[in-house]
Amino acid sequence: MLDVILDTLIDSVKLLPFLFLTYLAMEYIEHKTTAKTKQMIKNSGKAGPLIGAVLGAFPQCGFSAAASNLYAGRVITLGTLISIYLSTSDEMLPVFLSEKVPVSTIITIIGGKIVIGMAAGFVIDFVMRKAKGQEDIQKKIGHICDHDHCHCEDGILKSSVKHTVVILGYIILISFVLNTVIYFVGEETLGNLILNKPVLGPAIAAIVGLIPNCASSVVITQLYIGGVMSIGSAMAGLLAGCGVGILVLFKENRDIKENIKILVLLYALGLFSGIIIDAVCSFF
Repeated sequence: MLDVILDTLIDSVKLLPFLFLTYLAMEYIEHKTTAKTKQMIKNSGKAGPLIGAVLGAFPQCGFSAAASNLYAGRVITLGTLISIYLSTSDEMLPVFLSEKVPVSTIITIIGGKIVIGMAAGFVIDFVMRKAKGQEDIQKKIGHICDHDHCHCEDGILKSSVKHTVVILGYIILISFVLNTVIYFVGEETLGNLILNKPVLGPAIAAIVGLIPNCASSVVITQLYIGGVMSIGSAMAGLLAGCGVGILVLFKENRDIKENIKILVLLYALGLFSGIIIDAVCSFF
């Protein structure tokens, strides 16, 4: 167990400079672009799912929360909201970069999330327009309240340090739990529990992804990097995960039944995509 603890601390501390530099860059870009990206989505119209999927792929800590507020005010469509939820990668990118995952792998996963989010968004908006017989979005901008989940008032440097410390804490805790489980259970046994279950794996991963906390994306990413989770299961969890967006949706959107339906839809899309991806990969 002493080796497990030491390995966990050493491996986690090695990530510190990579995490800090990543968050510093992200905070700088977020401070400069957040207002513009929100305005682009408001004016996007039918192209909302395309713009939302692309912009959502960048892991801005409050972007999914902002999208939830915009949807609660009916400034964006349901399709645009889902496209943002599906493409949002939360803490996946910083962990990938800190672990030095090949760029080709990162681009493939992010690109897959963008394509799936965009496709799902367009289909949902098409169905909604046919069902309701309307194309205009009811604007209730006064209802919107852009919650600050990033401590942006603290400044770029201080906010970056906070992000780094929090995520490093998650990584240490999760890595310790994973290393302990692997130590007692064994990598091969643990891997077989997930990798050999083409439907169960994505189903479990998607549930984990729905947890409204950045720890869920860290768990899924770490499991995938460690070879314990298949690409389909990882995608199911990462697609279903949208950070604190769901929490803001339940707080700001008064239609609880609609919120539950959106939650179920998000899970179903993540699960379905994961199963298809695993099925396709099994042929190659």
